[in-house]
Amino acid sequence: MTSALFALALLAALAGPIVLRVLQHPGFVTGRDGRLSTSTTLALAWTVVLVWLLLATLGYGLTAGGGVDWFQGPDGPLSALTTVYLPLLGGPYTALIAAKAVVGTRVERGSMAKPAPKGTKPRPLHDLISNDGGRTDLVDLQYVALSAVTMLYVLGFFLTDVGGGLPKLPDGMWALTAAPAGAYLLNKAALPGNPVITQVSVTGGLLSVEGGGFGDAPRIEVDGTVLPTAVSAAGVLSAPLPPEAPPAFSVVVSARGLRSDPAAYAPHPGPVVG
Repeated sequence: MTSALFALALLAALAGPIVLRVLQHPGFVTGRDGRLSTSTTLALAWTVVLVWLLLATLGYGLTAGGGVDWFQGPDGPLSALTTVYLPLLGGPYTALIAAKAVVGTRVERGSMAKPAPKGTKPRPLHDLISNDGGRTDLVDLQYVALSAVTMLYVLGFFLTDVGGGLPKLPDGMWALTAAPAGAYLLNKAALPGNPVITQVSVTGGLLSVEGGGFGDAPRIEVDGTVLPTAVSAAGVLSAPLPPEAPPAFSVVVSARGLRSDPAAYAPHPGPVVG
């Protein structure tokens, strides 16, 4: 019990500052568009878990374990490191490096849109399981969910027997991160370069749409009605809003035969007069 409490305290001391840093300044776990990067966040999480396991095992071995001799032997506390835990870490890092290469290449070729980030405000955790349009992506969801379950499996078994060292998980456990990471990467490579809407605003009857991947001849559609669309030098789309348009509506951008995810617009409520 004492060893488990020590391990939990160590985890809090290790993960706490990192979580605080991510919440206040998420820049180092965001992608080109300023959204939380699924591959970067999961690679960071697995790094924290593995470092915690090693430090907790080291602390136990040098105290309750009796010293250096406790680490020796083919069935020692670190015997599963190369067969299970490094492969578990390898899947997320392979996905991270390969996804950056794929996205960078596709953005340069114009087959994927990554709008520039807006500010440095904290990002919602929903970014981890959603596409660039903000809708839940099944491939990202399975990657995050299976990785989270595997982490909980590792943490739970370790805390029940800290003195046993790294939990002796099945050799094939690495597939629970490698397979979802592979699917995530294939999704990045095969994903069509749909236009992406990041913001919709209305000023004086003029509809403005910001985002990326609009191409040379984009079209704005409001509730299925195509509007005459103009493109500014900054890449912002604009169109006169029809007088019969309702206060709240849905906007879609079509470009190169591809359509963006719908973006809902609703006017901000006016100030309350007392």
